[in-house]
Amino acid sequence: ATNVLTFAYTQTPLTMADLVLCAPVVSREARAQRKRLLEHYAHLVVHGTLHAQGYDHEDGEDQANVMESLEVLLLGSLGLPNPY
Repeated sequence: ATNVLTFAYTQTPLTMADLVLCAPVVSREARAQRKRLLEHYAHLVVHGTLHAQGYDHEDGEDQANVMESLEVLLLGSLGLPNPY
């Protein structure tokens, strides 16, 4: 099972993507990682949104580092901790 799926769209500028989060997986991950549930959800929404914008952590270590840095920056701007 996966925690988040991103379906990116390019037809209209108002709709970037749909994000689908699997609540049981997200909840299980949050418990296993000792994270607050809402903070884990926020991380996955940011993560999925970056995928919708073309970022991909599976395209090599450099891309993974870029994506993780952006996640930390964006979550920090929301007052949320580094998820890593």
